[in-house]
Formats: sequence, structure tokens, C-alpha cells
Amino acid sequence: MSTTTQRPGLRVVGTEEGSPYPKASLLLRGGARLVDVVIAWTLYQSTGPAGIVIALLYLLFADGMIQGQSPGKKLFGVKVVYLPTRQGARHRDSVLRNAPFGLTIILSMMPELGFKAFIAGVVVIGVIEAVKCWRDPDGIRLGDLWAQTQVVDGKVVAGQTQLSPLAEPTRAPARLKTTVEKSDSSPS
Repeated sequence: MSTTTQRPGLRVVGTEEGSPYPKASLLLRGGARLVDVVIAWTLYQSTGPAGIVIALLYLLFADGMIQGQSPGKKLFGVKVVYLPTRQGARHRDSVLRNAPFGLTIILSMMPELGFKAFIAGVVVIGVIEAVKCWRDPDGIRLGDLWAQTQVVDGKVVAGQTQLSPLAEPTRAPARLKTTVEKSDSSPS
């Protein structure tokens, strides 16, 4: 049962028991995250003094780029879905769900503790997010809770555990040539 609590200017929406989507493979999610981190690192290295800001912006906004897919998620076939509408995540959702990882980049900007603060942030935030994602039956981590999103297999339709018929390439029906014999014709 869906519950809604109303306060002036604040609306909290509770979801039904679980998500309509099955849990996406953690291996695919990890591979997608690795590709996105490599892209962010490349942006950081190749854009000079503004590199860290560009890498931060990429990590925050990446999941909203291609209808809920970052380049890494597109490559690995997973997608971020905004659960209330069941559509691909938008940029706002991407920023909310990736805020914990963005915090690690911000920690690296600290003057004297930069790299040490970055590593500490990656370890603490990474472990918390990984354990939450691994233990949750839907694979939802803290960032997903904040953004009301879930990473799903791009080939699965909500409420089904099997592949969507749209996920597989459809073939045009074969055209059969049939000969129709007339029932009233007789051999001459």
C-alpha cells in the first residue's frame, strides 16, 4: 500500500513493498562504475587545472545523460530508473544518487589532506554503499534511497523476471506463399 505524508511544502512518498524491478547484477553495476571512473579520471588528467571540477560534474550528472544511462551503464546494459515514474533517471536524480561519490572528490580538494582524505572517503563511503547495495533485496544503496532510483537490467520490464519482448530484436513475420486450390475445380 502506498502512503503519502503531507506537510506544507514537504511531501514524502513511501513505496509499496519492494520494487517492481528485479535486482540488477552487481557484476554489471561494478563494471559500469569502473568505466565511468576511468572516463572521469581521463577527464581529470586531460583538462588541466579545471580537471577535478569536470570529473566531479561528470560523476554527478553521468547517470542522467542517456535516459538513465551513463556511458558505462550503456556499455554494460544497466539503467537507472526513477521509481515513481518508472522512467530513466534525469539529471536531478543522477546528482542525488551520486552525491556520496561526489563527496569523495570534494574531499580530495582539501588543501593539505587531499589524497589522504580522498582515499579515506572512498574506503568509508564505498564500503557503506557496497554493503547496502549487496544486502538490499533490490540492490538499492543510500544514493538510490535519496533519489528514489534503482539500477535495473536494461532488458527487464517492471514486474517481470524475464526479458522483455522488446529487448530482443524482433523479426518481421515470414511471408508464406501458399497455393489455394479451388474446391469446385475438377481435373480436365
